[in-house]
Amino acid sequence: MADENVVFVGKKNIMSYVLAVVTQFNSGVKEVTIKARGKVISRAVDVAEIVRNRFVNDAKVKDVRIMTEELTSEDGSKSKVSAIEIVLGRE
Repeated sequence: MADENVVFVGKKNIMSYVLAVVTQFNSGVKEVTIKARGKVISRAVDVAEIVRNRFVNDAKVKDVRIMTEELTSEDGSKSKVSAIEIVLGRE
């Protein structure tokens, strides 16, 4: 899977991520992966559901992967953070 089919969810407005996913699908891509870490995981789920229910009705959730990633902060300390990848696909 190519990196350009990935939308990383952060602190922006939810609709900007929805627009990014819909734009990917409109450009002919068959699968888009929505990734998020930590506190914005619920925002990634919202993005996937808004895309499926309002904009790309034939999109299906193909896969959901949950994991723990280890991040190193600027001061060198390590912390573990939850992460999610939601793969949306259309036929």
